[in-house]
Amino acid sequence: MEYKIIRVSKELEPFISFFWELRGSQSKAELERVYPDGCSGILINIGSKCMTDNGSLSMDSGKTYVVGAMNSFKDSIIETDTHLLGACLKPAAFSNFYCYDPQSALSNNTVEFEKSKSFDIDRVIADPFNYFECFFTDRMKSSYNPLQPVINDIDAAKGYMGIHELSQKHCTTVRQLERNFKNYIGLSPKEYSNIIRFQNALNIIRKSDHNRSLSDIAFECGYYDHAHLTNEIKRYTGFSPSLL
Repeated sequence: MEYKIIRVSKELEPFISFFWELRGSQSKAELERVYPDGCSGILINIGSKCMTDNGSLSMDSGKTYVVGAMNSFKDSIIETDTHLLGACLKPAAFSNFYCYDPQSALSNNTVEFEKSKSFDIDRVIADPFNYFECFFTDRMKSSYNPLQPVINDIDAAKGYMGIHELSQKHCTTVRQLERNFKNYIGLSPKEYSNIIRFQNALNIIRKSDHNRSLSDIAFECGYYDHAHLTNEIKRYTGFSPSLL
């Protein structure tokens, strides 16, 4: 399969991580496994039907879908004539473009968007990424993200920060923080922090080329021991660390 990432404009950078395009291989169908990263996304299928959500959903050609934040891995079957394009939104940025149900209603799910909120397939086919720039710029309702200071602290600590500490620092209660995370991200603050910590560990494992012990990496990332790290990696990826 062929996967491309396209940078967004400076105006959209605070809200969208990148645009992307995925095409199937010309020779055979392939399995694509996506790991949790705390982000939601919006995509359109301009190829043939595509199975996703671990085989529970078939995405129809011409339809736009919203993908909620995940707390486990997700498999899709990329056929030879699969062609998907989309935007990876930054955590809690969905509400900058859409009024929608709490994001917890979308967690771990891919949901077809109503037509009024969907991409225009003809414009996507003609010039996808310039169209995406215009689409999201025109749809922006607000530049305010009430969770951004909290997200910044979690990201800076690489997920190794207690929820009580976060709530005290930001002058709120744990309950209110949990409610805001469920509404704007779809995950609890603890789930989000664990995912950021996992992503940090995953990045270290990949860069180390397996030259570092799991115990060292576990200690650096704030896990109890290598067994704790191994269990978290299996939960989020379905693989043991040695297979990454």
